[in-house]
Parts: sequence; C-alpha cells; structure tokens
Amino acid sequence: MSFHKSGNGADIAEISKDHVNDLPTGLDMDERDRDLLQRQRELEDLDDNTKVNWEMIKKLTVCGVAFLNDAYDMFAINIVAMILGFVYYHDAEGSAQNTVPKKWDTLIKIAVQIGCLLGQLVLGRLGDKIGRTTVYSASLMIAIITTIASAFSNSMVKGFNVFIVLFIWRVLLGFGIGGDYPLTATIVSEYASPKRRGMFISGVFSCQGFGNVLAPIVGIIVTACFKSSIDNDVRNLDYVWRLIIGLGCIPGVATLYWRLTMEDSKRFQMETAKAAAANADEDMLREKLLAKQPRFEGKNDEESSAESSKEIINAALGEEKPRRAKTFGQYFGEWRHLKVLLGTSIAWFALDVAFYGINLNSSVVIEAIGFAGNIREDKPSHFITRNCLGSIIINILGSVPGYWIAVFTIEKLGRKTIQLMGFGMLTILYIVLGFAYHKILDKSVAGFIVLFTLAQLFQNFGPNVTTFVIPGEVFPTRFRSTAHGISAAAGKLGAIVAQGGFMQLKDRGGKNQFIDHLLEIFALFMLIGFFVTFWIPESKGKTLEEICDEREEYY
Repeated sequence: MSFHKSGNGADIAEISKDHVNDLPTGLDMDERDRDLLQRQRELEDLDDNTKVNWEMIKKLTVCGVAFLNDAYDMFAINIVAMILGFVYYHDAEGSAQNTVPKKWDTLIKIAVQIGCLLGQLVLGRLGDKIGRTTVYSASLMIAIITTIASAFSNSMVKGFNVFIVLFIWRVLLGFGIGGDYPLTATIVSEYASPKRRGMFISGVFSCQGFGNVLAPIVGIIVTACFKSSIDNDVRNLDYVWRLIIGLGCIPGVATLYWRLTMEDSKRFQMETAKAAAANADEDMLREKLLAKQPRFEGKNDEESSAESSKEIINAALGEEKPRRAKTFGQYFGEWRHLKVLLGTSIAWFALDVAFYGINLNSSVVIEAIGFAGNIREDKPSHFITRNCLGSIIINILGSVPGYWIAVFTIEKLGRKTIQLMGFGMLTILYIVLGFAYHKILDKSVAGFIVLFTLAQLFQNFGPNVTTFVIPGEVFPTRFRSTAHGISAAAGKLGAIVAQGGFMQLKDRGGKNQFIDHLLEIFALFMLIGFFVTFWIPESKGKTLEEICDEREEYY
C-alpha cells in the first residue's frame, strides 16, 4: 500500500494561492504519511513474527470450546424435543402419544436459529466498532445465563406454556451463540500466520463436531442415571431434559475467565489506528484552510458565503486530497467487493438449508435406517438411549471425520477447491438419495447409510467448514467481523427456511413421504452454492492485507 508524499503548502494550494499560501509547509502531512506507512509495514511484519505459543494455544482452546459448546446447545434440542413428547404427551391418544406436536417442535428447534441470526448481525457489527474480545466475552455471558434459564423453563400463565417460555430463552441463547461465529473467526484469523490460518480457523470450527457427539452422550448418561425412576413414572423425564440443557453451560463457565482476559489482536488495534489517522488527514487540512481563509467583507448573504468557502476549500484540496478510509457502504458499493460478500452469504445460505434441514431432524434419518425403535411400545429410557446411540453413530461415521479431513487438507487444497468439491459432491449425492430414496431403503438399508454418510462427510469436508473460514479472511480488518456476521446470518436464514418451511412438508402424503422430494430440493441449493463460489477469491497462503488489497480500503 502506498501513501502520497506531499510537498510544500504551495503544491497543495496551487489552485487558490491567495487563500492558502501562508499555511505551514507540508501541513504536517509528511510526518503523518510516514506514520501511516510505518503502520502498514508493521502489519505486514506481524505474519512473519507469528509463532505458536502459549497465548495462541490459550486463544485456540477458548475458541474451540466455544464451538463445542455452541453445537451442544444447538443440537441437544433434538434429544430434548423427543423427551418433551414423553413428559407432556404421554397420555395422548393414537399417533400423537409421546410426540410433541409439529408446531411446538418447530418452534423450539427454530428458536436458536432466529437468535443466532440477530446475534451474528448485531454482535458482528459491534465487534468492529467496540472490539473483538469485549463483545466476545459479552456473548458468552449471555449464553451462560440463558442456558441456565432455559433449563428452568415452565408454564407460567394460561396460554404461556413451557414451549413458549423455552422458545423465548432459546432465542436469547441463540443471540449469544450468534456472536461466536464472526468474533471467533476474526480473532483466530488475525492472530494466525498465512501458513496456518486456514488450519487454525477450521480446527476451531471443527470442535462443533465434538459438540454434536457430546449432546447424545450426555443424553445417554443422564437417562441411565434416572432409568429406574423413568420406567416407574415417565414424568421423571422432566428432570432429564432440564439437566441435558443445563449441563451445556459448563464448558462456557470453564473458559469464561480466559475470555474476559483476552486482548484484541495487534492487527486490529493497528488497523483501527491507521484508518483513524488516514481519516484525520482531510479533517485536519480542512480546519487549517478554514482558519487561514480571509473573511468575505461586504457579503451579508450567509448562504452565499458558505458556498464560496466550500468551493475554495475543495479547489485547494484538488488532486492532493488526502486518502480517506472508505465506509462500509462505500467499500461494498463497488461490485468487485460486493460480489465477494454475496458469494460468501449465498453459499452459506444454500448450505444451511440442507445442513440444518437434516441435522435438526436427525430422528428422521435414524428412523429411516431402523434404529429408532417404537415410540409407543418401547420403554421411554430404552427409546431415548437407542435414538442417542443412532445420533452418535451418524456423526462418527461421516460428520466428525469430514471436519478433520478439512482441517488437515485446507492449506494444501485451498478453501475454494474444497468448497467447490463439497458442493459438487453434495449435489450428486442428494440427487441420488432424492430420486431413489424409497428404492434404496427398500433394497438396502446399508446402501442408504453409506450414501448418507458420504453426504455428511462432504458437508464438513466441504462447504460447512469453508463457508466459516473464508469470510474470516477475504474482508478488510475494519469490516471483517461485520461482513462475517452478515454471511453467517445468511446461513442461519437458510436454517430457518429449512426448519420453518421445507421440513414442514416432510409428512405430506404420509409420514416422511415427502423426504425424497426435500432431498431433491436440497440438491438444487447445493448447485446454487457451487456456482456462487466462483465469486469468492482463493485466500490460501496469502496475508490478510494481500487478500483484501488494502489499497482498495481508501480513496
């Protein structure tokens, strides 16, 4: 990045010498430009001096635990919804027995996604304005408080039942979780070196896989602790679902002190100072021009005088107008930058339609492979344990390995390559699963498991990881948290569309009879994600300043 070198006052004020020829030589611009240039060099040196040390290990641990915790809180609702059916609908008749009605099931599953969307936008923006670590600590405290409150949800007044109360608390929980997405990505991105940045960001995000597995493990353990009392009285499951939710605050509490003592990266601090200094140039010059400008004697028209003053100052600035940091609107007002933001946002939206459509309804898949049992005939403890085991198996087979394959290959293959490959494979797999869904299940359950496992694998060794990594790298430091938050919020919008829209159709024509068509729809969204990926630059091996071309941040 280059900064202009101003000469003397006469050079700058060539157009209107009468009004500016007595300004101090250089208008102090030489010193300021040297300061800006020095900051730029220091930013470039940060990547060369970045080493793995205890401070970095601590930050990676905090960020990794954050995503383990977030995944646990988000996906534990699958188990909780199943248990709530036994607690509140054990005396219902027919097919409604032991099953939460669709409207309440949708409400409690969609709650965190709504909160996440809002948190990603609001806390992401505050991360750029206030500072990453300050907002990061606040988001965890929100999550801890609302997790505990969720566990104590209960019917309060008539018409305000446990599902509505749980919905409200989980929206607020989602708001806290939402902040983790943009802030974790930017914190890790700004601390890591170009050679390891992708691996570190994806490694932190991949802890989400452990959270997915931890939720059913906790479900099995807590259910086993209450097994005899549950078999005697199913209403004792009320303790189980509350414990499953409440235990989700433990990882957050364990890392709260470390979050509170984290500091913003040197890159963020320097970049903020650099932008402020650049913006101060023009303001300083204008003030000096106004101070030296002669009064317009004999002019009583204030409006005419002000207009003349403005013309003189603009003429004096001329081509030597100091570089000024672009606003968010100015930067993304240019198509070359806007298309990158659209690319990251649309790709994440397309992915999450399928990702959350399937993962928030894993019981459908567990039932399809014959692992669910009979909800009306089996003992509640046996049914819950069996479903939790099925969830663990699904995640271990494809989901968790996919995450870590991405972690160890992202610096070799590149982000864009992995994302294109993932979307391409998912398009093919969902087409096969969709158009041959019933045929495959009728002929070979093992074949269905293999195909579904491959889909889980390429979700994570593919766009589920890269849609998180890329927005943490391809935007300028001053907008990174905001832009990542916008991209992530687009993803959560996809999750809401999937859960609140598409998955409501799954029983059209009979129980789970529309699943094949939903998989076909998911294939279309994967194809959309594939094509918009071409709008996104490859960031492998580049410094953050090279990826964003910092010269484009100023005008």
